[in-house]
Amino acid sequence: MTWSGVFPAVTTKMDASGAIDLDATQASLDRLIENGVSGVIVLPMLGENASLTQAERDTVVRAAKEVVAGRVPLLSGLAELSTDDAIAAARNYQKLGAEGLMAFPSLAYRTDRRETAAWYKSIAEASGLPVMIYNNPLAYKVDVDVETLKMLEDVPGIVAIKEETGDVRRVTDLFNAFGGRFDIFCGVDDLILESLALGAFGWVSGMTNAWPAECVKLFEMARNGDFTSALPLYRLLTPAFHLDTDVKLVQYIKLAEHLVYGAPEHVRAPRLPVIGEELARAEAIIRKTIMDLGKFADQSAAMVGQATIQS
Repeated sequence: MTWSGVFPAVTTKMDASGAIDLDATQASLDRLIENGVSGVIVLPMLGENASLTQAERDTVVRAAKEVVAGRVPLLSGLAELSTDDAIAAARNYQKLGAEGLMAFPSLAYRTDRRETAAWYKSIAEASGLPVMIYNNPLAYKVDVDVETLKMLEDVPGIVAIKEETGDVRRVTDLFNAFGGRFDIFCGVDDLILESLALGAFGWVSGMTNAWPAECVKLFEMARNGDFTSALPLYRLLTPAFHLDTDVKLVQYIKLAEHLVYGAPEHVRAPRLPVIGEELARAEAIIRKTIMDLGKFADQSAAMVGQATIQS
């Protein structure tokens, strides 16, 4: 399977008690697909994977499979401590209907290159599911770098890399080292245009949860080389995209979803809702983005209308 396009890392909706709200989660998945995303990833870090029980994770994947209904590829995050647990999880998610995995490094231990390669090889060989490596060394202190990937180049089940080092130069380094062997996905919202300009295939996005149509439009314009049209929209969205790189991105993105379309913003402890200055700052950014997107849409419509009249 070749993946490309916008693959939102989907938030897991919850009620005020912290229980999973499956109806709201399914509604958000349907909204994303209806607005043109190319795939969806449930149980990412943004989906509070590590805060859920295994039974809850299973329930989320089943519910996602039901609503996605084959319209786009369904990936599941895989975040485990031990290799045995990771192997069991890969087989379990395949049984539940996932069509691919976005695999974290071990959450128990900071693996070296040899251990990291062995970890991902074990996951890739555990099931028939293709694997996207989730490379976020800023958060997990393990960098799946070029030297590590050289040890995985001949593992056919590893097909993609979510590149989230924050250093856009890595995209070029990966192409220089491996050509098109791995599908490279930008994993940082505020580097998407830079990554696409360097040849990235896709985007694992957080803020697409709030603005799917706009993010898909941005991606398509840039992928088609129309950076003149993409830049104004990117600049408009970038303040909100910066919230995707904050340690409280789960709270901020759920807040954006709540303000944009009324989704529940509740999170599960140990995360707590943002308050005070944090809340005021995030809300101001999100509300300004909502307002600016409205103006942008009006201007775009006016330009289309003028062009139609002239033609």
